[in-house]
Amino acid sequence: MNETISELQNAWSRIQTELSKTIEDRHFFDVYLGESYIHSIENGTMTVVVGSKLAVTILSSKYTSLIQEAAKTVLGTNVKVVINIKEDIKIVSALSEDKENFFKSQVINPSLTFDSFIAGPSNLEAKQAALFVASNPGKAFNPLFIYSNSGLGKTHLMHAIVNYVHEKFPGKKTLYCDSNDFFNEYLKFLTGQTKGTAFKDFCASRDFFLIDDIQNISSKEQTLVTFFEIFNILHSHGKQIVITSDKHPSELKAFDERLKSRFAAGLTVSINQPDTQTCVAILKNKIENSILDINSFDPQVLELIAKNFSKNIREIDTAFNKLLWYVTSFRPTKYISLDIAYEALQSLIDVKVSKQKLNEQRIISVVADYYNKTPSQLTGTSRQGEIVFARHIAMYMIRKMLDTPYTKIGMIFGGKDHSTVMNGVEKVEKELKTNPNIETVINEVKSLLKA
Repeated sequence: MNETISELQNAWSRIQTELSKTIEDRHFFDVYLGESYIHSIENGTMTVVVGSKLAVTILSSKYTSLIQEAAKTVLGTNVKVVINIKEDIKIVSALSEDKENFFKSQVINPSLTFDSFIAGPSNLEAKQAALFVASNPGKAFNPLFIYSNSGLGKTHLMHAIVNYVHEKFPGKKTLYCDSNDFFNEYLKFLTGQTKGTAFKDFCASRDFFLIDDIQNISSKEQTLVTFFEIFNILHSHGKQIVITSDKHPSELKAFDERLKSRFAAGLTVSINQPDTQTCVAILKNKIENSILDINSFDPQVLELIAKNFSKNIREIDTAFNKLLWYVTSFRPTKYISLDIAYEALQSLIDVKVSKQKLNEQRIISVVADYYNKTPSQLTGTSRQGEIVFARHIAMYMIRKMLDTPYTKIGMIFGGKDHSTVMNGVEKVEKELKTNPNIETVINEVKSLLKA
């Protein structure tokens, strides 16, 4: 779309009118959309500029879907909505150049830098590794493979690398993409929707190639073959490759052993759950970048959030945004005490406590009881058939219900190797496809866990 400024103004006015049908609070429009406008509508993305970082935080976390629905009604087509402030638009635009025929909607967030990445014992190694390869592309640690559970900062480091490269090495060509975007771009090329440069040649011409969540293309065989070819070309020419995943390379199912061995040949680092001190540091950074003053917070409030929402950064974001909304819009206050924080976050804490009641040990106990065994028999070394099968059921349910890493499950079950756990889980998965009795067992154990 190549709309004029007046057309964009008219469209935004109509979108706000449409929004008012679902959001009746005029205070919302005055505070968060008072200085807003559409910067551009390009390649299926509508970039909206607002007046403050607080507005970016609130709108991005709570209202993006509503804005997209209103935009669809007005524009007659689906668009992805990106909220930003004016100061960052120029940087984003500069980083979005040189897309040629592929990945035209790629946007690098300029606020996700190494400076804004709060490091602690859980993630310092990953940050240092990312900074090293950004500074010394292709010279060592190629590829860099970062793995962790969702929401712990992998994507932040990917954006930080690109931002660093564009600042320090402006002539270098970078490509950052999610694995789903990689698949979609490749599919468009195969079906003739993209003309010009061959997809493989385009990717292989980058100086930095960064792909997020590689595990998402594990079932796409042809895409994996193409990725393998691109990987080899880049690696042989000394181009830097950075990959993230929710699993260690050895745990990537359906990936060719040659590819997994190439992943492991570089540097593999993990990001773990942040400790309380790191969470507090993250919160202080968020406060400094909001409209609030750190001195208006009771220090115990930061401890409350850090101790209750430390599973990942998204949990911290959710809690902080809820508190921010509560003390700025719902119950404005100049000082955020522990009592006020409890009021704001009580519903989130209740839900979290409820979820935490289900843990690895409880699953082991219930499965053991179901088979008239003891938990120590399941976590022990007995090779008796019924005990081994019950052990596999417990491993399977822990993996599927809690998403516990294979390595941790192995430790819980007496220090077993992660490959042993994987084999146990896979055996149950195969049984489920052919034996309806196993599904009955799983459902009955789930019912007991809910009791």
